[in-house]
Amino acid sequence: MHAEALIVAEGPEFAVRPITLPDPGDEDVVVRTLWSGVSIGTEFALIRKKLTWGPFPLCTGYQGVGVVESVGADVRGFRPGDRVYYRDNRPSTLVDGTPVSAVSGVHASRAVIHPGRTHGLAALPDGCPVDAASLFVMPAVGLHGVDLAQVRLGWKVIVHGVGLIGLGVVAFCALRGCQTLAIDLNDRRPDVALKFGADVAINARAPDARERIHAFATEGADAVFETTGIPDLILPCIELCRPLGVFVWQGNYGGAPFPFHFLPPHMRRLTMVFPCDDGLEPSRQAVVKAMTSGALPWQQTITHRVEYRDAPGLYGRILANDPDVLGAAIRWSSDGAVDEQPL
Repeated sequence: MHAEALIVAEGPEFAVRPITLPDPGDEDVVVRTLWSGVSIGTEFALIRKKLTWGPFPLCTGYQGVGVVESVGADVRGFRPGDRVYYRDNRPSTLVDGTPVSAVSGVHASRAVIHPGRTHGLAALPDGCPVDAASLFVMPAVGLHGVDLAQVRLGWKVIVHGVGLIGLGVVAFCALRGCQTLAIDLNDRRPDVALKFGADVAINARAPDARERIHAFATEGADAVFETTGIPDLILPCIELCRPLGVFVWQGNYGGAPFPFHFLPPHMRRLTMVFPCDDGLEPSRQAVVKAMTSGALPWQQTITHRVEYRDAPGLYGRILANDPDVLGAAIRWSSDGAVDEQPL
């Protein structure tokens, strides 16, 4: 099956190129992609070789929304025309036969998906905004961390780093009735965090940042979420926890070992939580339900919407650490629905 995909070559170099996907079988669903969402943290950790899930060339991207084109003879529960959200695609090759490392290969015009997989597909609720829904994984990751940390009503929570995962943490802590403080180095993100329910939002470079954090939680926070994935920030964030508090390793810190200071968490008797993945379907369903109802107005996080042929330029901006990019979604096709967001 032929398709087009955003391909990352060694360098890195970005280009939209034709690919070949395996022909679908009796248990497969073929999806035409409407939008795919960019996971800046994970994708660029792979692109920069902080993580590796296979050799170049890569087809990154692991979240999308599309329309079912066809279903195999043994598939139940899906039919052509259904809108779905998904995290999977089959491994592909370039037209010359070069294997493409698919991670999960969702930045492509089509996907071949086995619906029984844990990272397969599910029906998108009517009325859920398709561009925002293509970015469902990051808030689901945040919700998974909040759930594992057993965050309670009235807790004081500090969220260090408010990219899309951190904003998901802020939003779901606010919905649980927490008092939340958000910290980021980016000048714009604290204001976005306030829109998602943060009570206090601080630029980490502000001269009074330390004093404002102490005023927010004089005895330390009940829970601290470190979302940046930067090892050097772990100890300073641990020191923001109260005794018997919770520290959440919400970022991905890569495959390389790094030093760990034992005594600060030990003396505080902290509980540590290591969320991995997005909480699977229960967390994803909760997120898209919240998007549909308006409880999670995720479109407010999208700063960049591009047609797929313009995706290489967008990726160049992200690689150059453009501070204006927060949420980014790539449009591959349209089904003409009235809720399609114009570019």
